[in-house]
Amino acid sequence: MSSTLDLEVFVRTADTGSLSAAARNLNLTPAAASIALKRLETRLGIRLLARSTRSMRLTEEGARYLDSVRLALETLSEGERAIKQQGQSLSGLLQLSAPSDFGRNVLLGWLDEFKVEHPAIRIQLLLNDSNADLFRDTVDIALRFGVPRDSSLVALPVVPGHHRIPCASPDYLARYGTPQTPADLARHCTLRYMRRGQANSTWHFYQGAVHQEVEVTGDYLSDDGEIVRRWALAGHGIAYKANLDVARDFQAGRLVPLLPEWQGEPTPFNLMCPHRLQVSERVKVLHRFLQARCEALLSP
Repeated sequence: MSSTLDLEVFVRTADTGSLSAAARNLNLTPAAASIALKRLETRLGIRLLARSTRSMRLTEEGARYLDSVRLALETLSEGERAIKQQGQSLSGLLQLSAPSDFGRNVLLGWLDEFKVEHPAIRIQLLLNDSNADLFRDTVDIALRFGVPRDSSLVALPVVPGHHRIPCASPDYLARYGTPQTPADLARHCTLRYMRRGQANSTWHFYQGAVHQEVEVTGDYLSDDGEIVRRWALAGHGIAYKANLDVARDFQAGRLVPLLPEWQGEPTPFNLMCPHRLQVSERVKVLHRFLQARCEALLSP
């Protein structure tokens, strides 16, 4: 198979009648253009251009081959334009992975609104608290809480200053009291989240330069964030949840945020992509959409 450059040198030379002019049009040196033309003729085993010190003309074989080359180059150019336009247009498929709790209770409704605004975009949603492998799974982008562990991925910040918040239902607090310091949590029933087979039994809190770790226990443990939230709503204990997951529960009074003078563990919220080239226009639009929705949700 001949390279595209070799074919382009042949067409430009035929059009201009000059190898030097073809080289200038393609930003090549005359020597590089001559090598490309010779390489093409050698591969084909025919002379495409009859050359002398003063003139250059197509051979009979070259004239027949020229039409095929023009068509091939035009087809390649059209294909490239179509791919670029598809990548930049607000159409096509968005394959998105998201955490289960946020996905079911927040993101699902937002995606309905996003689809109304951009009806030509198709959505494939995978909800899983285990991080999707963006290089192996059938997803293109993923919403993730926490500091990115894989430096090869591109992180588009959605809520960079996001953090976890301890919370409980009014019923639980009425029965067992409200903790006043992080250390008080050790005396309460906590609802723990398990990830990668490990229970999150160490909760972190910050107050300026002060950092406190609290070892917590409880009778409830799950690897599904939605289950932990439901246990908290049912009054079974204190949960340590991502702010975005429970913001609506705070607003409705179903859950109460605790320890307001302390900040929970930082969990920046990002839209992850495997490569910068995959940040298409539709991904950028989704990113801006999510930033706006999250800002509105977390506003006082």
